[in-house]
Amino acid sequence: MEQPRTGTAAGPRVPLQRHSVRRQILKALRSALAGGELVPGEVYSAPVLAERFGVSATPVREAMQQLAGEGAVEVVPNRGFRVARRSARELAELAEVRALLEVPVVLTLAETLDPECWAGLRPFAEATTLAAAKGDRAAYLEADRAFHQALLGMAGNEQLVIVADDLHRRAQWPLGQGRAARPDLVADAAEHTALLDALAARDLIAVESLVREHFASAA
Repeated sequence: MEQPRTGTAAGPRVPLQRHSVRRQILKALRSALAGGELVPGEVYSAPVLAERFGVSATPVREAMQQLAGEGAVEVVPNRGFRVARRSARELAELAEVRALLEVPVVLTLAETLDPECWAGLRPFAEATTLAAAKGDRAAYLEADRAFHQALLGMAGNEQLVIVADDLHRRAQWPLGQGRAARPDLVADAAEHTALLDALAARDLIAVESLVREHFASAA
């Protein structure tokens, strides 16, 4: 029978400040997922992870429960949390559904919004570029989500943003195999900037090509 990971399998003990412990642990767990320290299919117990972070098991369980809601881990009763696996088919299906939601919205925005509106999204694109340049995969994944949230937010439909963001997270966590799971961060970030350039120029042909290729590369 598969046993939960014990000892220091997840890495050395990392001391954290006492304030905002849960938020810090959630960030650290996401970084561990992005870096491959938490392995898909493996089971990790909250007490072992708590030992690593130098905290009690309670905030670790809370953070893991949030990750479970995001589809990154699965609860294993009386044992801990298993890092979820993503098959190539699942990743392709997630990319397809995201494209069905996001591509029509972006095309509509490109046709209806003033070109000046897109300047406000530049900082979001720049954040992805900076994270990509540093090779910080965890920071990149968060910046990528923030960019897409801001882009879809221009449509003024809060429910659309919530649903699309949930799909986005499920496509990100955990990192699996293949191009969709481990993209070229620099190239991926460049697509954000290119899209904003096309939107600002109201180049509808380029916009459609960029958004479709963006999701095709994630399939």
